[in-house]
Amino acid sequence: MSTPTPAAVVVDGYSAGNFYPAAFTAAGARVIHVQSTPELIPTMLAPDLTAYAENIIASDEAELVELLRPYDPVAVVPGQESAVELADRLSDALGVKSNGTALSTARRDKYEMIEALRRAGVRCADQFKSDDAAAVVKWAEDRGSWPVVVKPLSSAASDGVFICEAADQVREAAEHVLSARDIFGRANTEALVQEYLKGTEYVVDTVSSDGHRFACGVWEYEKTLLPSGQNIYNRDILIAPDEEPVPALISYVHEVLDALAVSWGPAHAEVIVTDRGPVLVEIATRLNGQMNPGFQELCLGHDQAGLTARAYTDPDGFARSYGGRVYRKLRSAYSYNTPTTLDGIVAAVDEEAVAAINALPSVFLTSVKYRPGARIRPTTDLLTAAVRIYLTSTDDEALVADYEVARRLKDGVYRLEEPVR
Repeated sequence: MSTPTPAAVVVDGYSAGNFYPAAFTAAGARVIHVQSTPELIPTMLAPDLTAYAENIIASDEAELVELLRPYDPVAVVPGQESAVELADRLSDALGVKSNGTALSTARRDKYEMIEALRRAGVRCADQFKSDDAAAVVKWAEDRGSWPVVVKPLSSAASDGVFICEAADQVREAAEHVLSARDIFGRANTEALVQEYLKGTEYVVDTVSSDGHRFACGVWEYEKTLLPSGQNIYNRDILIAPDEEPVPALISYVHEVLDALAVSWGPAHAEVIVTDRGPVLVEIATRLNGQMNPGFQELCLGHDQAGLTARAYTDPDGFARSYGGRVYRKLRSAYSYNTPTTLDGIVAAVDEEAVAAINALPSVFLTSVKYRPGARIRPTTDLLTAAVRIYLTSTDDEALVADYEVARRLKDGVYRLEEPVR
């Protein structure tokens, strides 16, 4: 008798969630997509629904559980951040490998996240939240230490994050957050204000399988502070596992995962190394939004989506091969999110400029975000970066040289329509 094909469920497979179908298929699973909204969310890279065996659209959770039950899934994973809590509830209700629901909110809400660390005795930031901009200002003034950071509770991709040096900037930032929607289209009902963590920021990516964890990559964030107080991404730089402060970062992130009861699946942590040690900015129990499987295979020998699929479909094999271990750096690598000052309607993508970037020996892939007819605006966050360029090489000098050439070429990728006079 043949063994039935296992099923894996991806909830809202936007952005990097698009890498799950191939990963789970390679692991021998049939992949089902759950679309939690009647229409696709327009602000994010949409899921490729043709990659799934089926797409289930249902907003009633009880109905959704019953629709999924016959598939007897081995996994229910969030394809992007706003799906984390729903994936937790569905996996819990279906009796599937799950992080459970007790700390779901803390794995999503940035205020509750930090408070969960505080209760567990894990080093964390001072913070306050309110639906009143004046109360946010008062907290910052009473604290008396500048700058502070103001941001939404549950957005992503550096959306609405402001570094504020004075009370008037805090008020302006809080009012902006409270009047806006997050990138998932949900109204911000409260603004979060936190102490500014001074130091270098890193990302620590992990995959867990029944508590067996693998640190699958540590990258240093290189950012640029704009006059607006927004801190935009530039390069993510792969760091060797034995290079300082990687061991301390990985140890700290294990504490964070314990405090948030993460036993299954991927996590993407952003941590700043301060003068008192690593301190969490935030963590998301989903794939790194900047991952690319082929790129990660080249520079790390694995990719986070593939590791996640194995964690659920072959937990014993995962534990043997990866449990308690740390990645290897096979090649130096950058993920470069190019900023732009362009403002207008894209008339054309200059394919010669894209080809010139791709011709650089260190360039693995150039991902062009905007197409003709799209509105392009000056970069203020990760979502408004103009192009993403993945570079990797065994020659550090060549990698730096190609990065510098890419920086010069990036502004030629887009041609704008002439403004109407």
